[in-house]
Amino acid sequence: MDISSLNFFAILVATLIIIASGSLWYGPKTFFPVWWESIRKNENHKPGGDNMKIVFAMVLLSSVIQAVAMALMVPAMGKLMTAGQPTAFSGALSGFMLWLGFIAPTYLVNKMFAGHGFKIWAIEVGNHLVNLILVGILFGVWH
Repeated sequence: MDISSLNFFAILVATLIIIASGSLWYGPKTFFPVWWESIRKNENHKPGGDNMKIVFAMVLLSSVIQAVAMALMVPAMGKLMTAGQPTAFSGALSGFMLWLGFIAPTYLVNKMFAGHGFKIWAIEVGNHLVNLILVGILFGVWH
């Protein structure tokens, strides 16, 4: 695929979806308190350390990279699954398969070796699963 043919407005929307989803997933009334306690942090620790500007810049950069990668992968995988253009279903399935093949097992190994256990793994990969499925649907319907 030619990079110049990418829908950059869709990539912007996908980036915002990823950031918004993460903000909701790790909100104070959702998974953040359980996750924070599970990684053995308390109220004396600051999330992200001392330089939140760098943290947010890395979140933005990572979200853009993920959105571009999905903009490339969903049409390619969708064409393999359907006779024509990708669909919402093939986009969601592409996101799920990428999550299942790359995100979930990689995080599982990292979390087990770090001694974090399944709870932290489930919280962290759950956010990625939601992101990849939502963005997959977006690129499945928005060519």
